[in-house]
Amino acid sequence: MLKIVSVLSLLLSISAFSQPTEDTKRGTITGTIYFKNGTPVAAASVFTEKPIKHTYTNDKGFFSLEDLPYGSYTIAIKYYGKEIEKRTITVDKQNIQIKHTLSYNETNELDEVLVSGKTKETEIETQGFAVNVIKTEEASIRNIQTNELLNTSVGVKIRQNGGLGSEVSYSLNGLSGSAVRIFIDGIPISMYGSSFNLNSIPTSMIKNIEVYKGVVPVHLADDALGGAINVVLHQDAKTNLNASVSYGSFNTLQANLNGLYRFEKTGFTVKASLFHNYSDNDYKVTGRSVVVTGLGGVQTPITARRFNDAYRSTGGMVQLGYTDVKWADQFLIGVTGSDDYKEVQHGAFMTITPYKDRFLESNALLANLTYQKRDLFTKGLDVKVNGVYGKRNRSINDTVSWAYSWSGDRAIDFRGDEYQYTWRSQQEGGPTLAKIDRKVASIRTGVSYAINQNNKITANHFYSGIDREDSDALRSVLENTFKGSRDLHKNIYALSYELSALQNKLRASVFGKLYQQKTISIDPDIVQDEDGNAIVVDEIVDSNKKYEGYGFAASYAVSPDFTVLASAEKAIRLPNETEVFGNDGDNVVANPSINPEQSNNYNLGFRFGSYKIKKHEFSVATNLFTRNIKDRIGLPIETSLNIDDELILYVNQGSGTSKGIDAQFNYTYNKNFGINFNVSRFSLNIVNNGIEIDVPNTPFFTMNGNLRYSFKDVFQKKSRLNLFYTMYFTDEFSYLPKQGTNTVGDEFFKVPTQLAQDFGFSYAFPSKRLVASFDIKNIFDEPVYDNLSVQKPGRAFYFKLNYSIHKF
Repeated sequence: MLKIVSVLSLLLSISAFSQPTEDTKRGTITGTIYFKNGTPVAAASVFTEKPIKHTYTNDKGFFSLEDLPYGSYTIAIKYYGKEIEKRTITVDKQNIQIKHTLSYNETNELDEVLVSGKTKETEIETQGFAVNVIKTEEASIRNIQTNELLNTSVGVKIRQNGGLGSEVSYSLNGLSGSAVRIFIDGIPISMYGSSFNLNSIPTSMIKNIEVYKGVVPVHLADDALGGAINVVLHQDAKTNLNASVSYGSFNTLQANLNGLYRFEKTGFTVKASLFHNYSDNDYKVTGRSVVVTGLGGVQTPITARRFNDAYRSTGGMVQLGYTDVKWADQFLIGVTGSDDYKEVQHGAFMTITPYKDRFLESNALLANLTYQKRDLFTKGLDVKVNGVYGKRNRSINDTVSWAYSWSGDRAIDFRGDEYQYTWRSQQEGGPTLAKIDRKVASIRTGVSYAINQNNKITANHFYSGIDREDSDALRSVLENTFKGSRDLHKNIYALSYELSALQNKLRASVFGKLYQQKTISIDPDIVQDEDGNAIVVDEIVDSNKKYEGYGFAASYAVSPDFTVLASAEKAIRLPNETEVFGNDGDNVVANPSINPEQSNNYNLGFRFGSYKIKKHEFSVATNLFTRNIKDRIGLPIETSLNIDDELILYVNQGSGTSKGIDAQFNYTYNKNFGINFNVSRFSLNIVNNGIEIDVPNTPFFTMNGNLRYSFKDVFQKKSRLNLFYTMYFTDEFSYLPKQGTNTVGDEFFKVPTQLAQDFGFSYAFPSKRLVASFDIKNIFDEPVYDNLSVQKPGRAFYFKLNYSIHKF
């Protein structure tokens, strides 16, 4: 904490020296900038031309231009992607105050949105963190899932084991799995269970997505080692309705409905969202494991359709409360419910004998609470509370003992006879009707106080708890009577100080975090006492661990179009429930002795633009990063040639380093042609058994690109036709580490270079309420893999209708 105090003292000193000095012949222009709808404008550039002075508005739209000689000035106001607006101000006293309302609102019209949905940077991206903010306007009307949208963002790699509803892993700058935390409005998505996830949440429910890489701010304080993805749901207090339905390949149906109604006089608000997803996921697969075994054990490669991979999810959220009233900006209580069904085609890898009739079922029912209030009791005091509490359950059904082949028929042995597994189930370990019942609770409380326009203090507390109970209907009555339990409780405390100085050109924050996690595992056991009587005793394994972390983030606007950003953090990642207790449904074995993961994360970034030359506009952003990792958590590093294991175990792989760079380029012409391109390259080395190796099963080089072109007045006046093209490139990577000079057989374990391409179009009817879209995924039907031997869907076609009403 001594380091934090030292940095705080330095920043306070800078703040003191940055305050204006008195001069009878010099004055200060202060003011507030608003959008047309009255919302304050954050991160707008405000500058004078002669003499050259510039600053940025803060999150309340406030700016200050200091030390100006008396005289007349033209004040220019520039907001990302918009035309400059000017005002003439005469400085004839020490303090001139103005209010300026822009001629537009923050929300872009449909025709101004790039493929990625991101047309401007926000205040979040100028606070020093390595962060991307992804807007979702365009994606919400197209056949684009949230995971696909994330996968186009720089530095992000989504790895998925198949089609809709399959297991997903998120990677940020090389750190992946649970090192990356996923949130919905600051609440971990894991609280909602597998039936309410980024596969199922429609993009129309989402306002934007914040992607923090390496260093995570206090308002998302958690044990996020490699970064955090925060999904921000719509919080508008305006009456609206949106409905959409899409249908496409593999019998895929997706529908959603969300809306809000607010009574203007009282502020009483009703908010609801519903979604339904279904897919057979019966796409074609090929490869080394997709064979049919005939007489004599002869294996014949085939092209097969997946036959036990259907997915269905249904859910929604209903909230009641008040918005935009004196005592609350938002006060909503409600219920979130979801249910899903997922057939399981194979284990961790595709093997020559796929599963049949093994499936998972999940459901969740949670109460939720949201409270937000700016300027509570006094100006500058903001409070935000988000919480959920309820139950979520998951069951595994695996009772079929017959073996099957990729033809969908029962498998035969070398004599031609159908056979059954001796363990009497699809997955080794025996038949199961296992059920995991969880009581979950999570609450995040944040309080911030703006001391003045330049100084702010924020405190945040995050708690999450899971009480888990395992059972299996196929176990004995005795085993089910004395069931074991698994409890995990976590507290994260965080405190930060934020500074805005040098006319808002310098923004900085320092923070400290305290991590505490308690795990309890109780398993009843029957033993004999001294008299030989059978008694039940509890075998208890528990732990209570505490760690400290700290960091900083800073940005400096060298000019209105050039910003330097830097951030660093000592981060802790505590093992999660699955890594400690295991999970039969995901084929994960328990590892109660696993240690927390630690990392020192560093980022240095540069942002250029937006630069505007007549009808041309472009921007460039880049970020250099280093992650020094200790006790990295992941799957065992394979040194054998056997990859057909059905079960996986999370372990501490060792310590290592990740270094790399990512960059992004955006270009638009005349607001109807757009290009977005990004690239990420890094190295990830780990010391395993005393030997430094490149971490296997990791793609080190990725590129994404988007193109968009718009046509006006096509078929109808005031209509718009948008064409889209997206490219995903992943360089070759191997499941095994390098085996030295002997490379015989290495090709067998390599995932080849991949280039997947999508094309689509959307047609907005003149009213702009109805939009029709058509998408072709993986146009050239290339085999694509995120994990070795686990093939993803090939070419697919989808059609979607989206209808929306605002302010009705």
